[in-house]
Amino acid sequence: MTAMESEKARASGWFRALRDEIVARFEALEAGHEAGPGAGALAGRFDVRETRRAGDGGGGLMSVMKGGRVFEKVGVNVSTVHGTLSPAAQAAMAARKDMPGLADDPRFWASGISLVAHMQNPHVPAVHMNTRMFWTPGAWWFGGGSDLNPCIEYDEDTSGFHCVQKAHLDRHDPALYPRLKAWADEYFFVPHRGRARGVGGIFLDDHCSGDWEADFALIQDIGRAFLPAYVPLVERRKAQPWGEAERETQLIHRGLYAEYNLVYDRGTKFGLATGHDPDAVLMSLPPLAKWA
Repeated sequence: MTAMESEKARASGWFRALRDEIVARFEALEAGHEAGPGAGALAGRFDVRETRRAGDGGGGLMSVMKGGRVFEKVGVNVSTVHGTLSPAAQAAMAARKDMPGLADDPRFWASGISLVAHMQNPHVPAVHMNTRMFWTPGAWWFGGGSDLNPCIEYDEDTSGFHCVQKAHLDRHDPALYPRLKAWADEYFFVPHRGRARGVGGIFLDDHCSGDWEADFALIQDIGRAFLPAYVPLVERRKAQPWGEAERETQLIHRGLYAEYNLVYDRGTKFGLATGHDPDAVLMSLPPLAKWA
């Protein structure tokens, strides 16, 4: 096994371990919600199925929970796929980043975890998280981050979410958090609405310092930051009373989320362009949404 093959295996194994930890924690949140709105429903459990890329191109696990006490719909997907980029996908990747040799050898390998949670209680913010590694014969890079998407904003929730992420990034370089926060603010902006999708978080892409171990350690800490940044917000808001006005606000905000993911999101475009399971790619869409 070459050094890069070993590194690919380590990255893929890490994304799977993070997936397992998050799934277990979210099911525990469901089981532990015993008072307040939604507590009388059955505790949600993830339905898990294997996904396959077209042909013999790898696959992963699609884990979705619907209609629970806390989560209206949450998906936690993990995949490791490989193959040859289509001409359209090859052109799109080459336009984003200088990838030596891509024009002559369009093979690729990609692994990662992607999570989107849409909540029952409108006071609990929706959230998105992903971390990934991408490889071609000429280059490799890491990407990912997480961002908070409340339909009803609370300053203490936003501050807490960002503080945890900053603490995890400061372990590597105090300059990282302000740069990745600004990147998220730019990336998760909806141009046709002239506004941000949510209250931001952190984001990076095409990250390759040349030191694979350092970059892998960074992407691991971005993943590790997710549960301590998000779960306390769920615990704080899940029993808060809500009514039809709050639900209306939530559904309209979800329309904005759907617009962004269908029109602008790189992960959606890449997954569909490379033949991955469309249900897994479109897992991020909310179960219900509304447009004013």
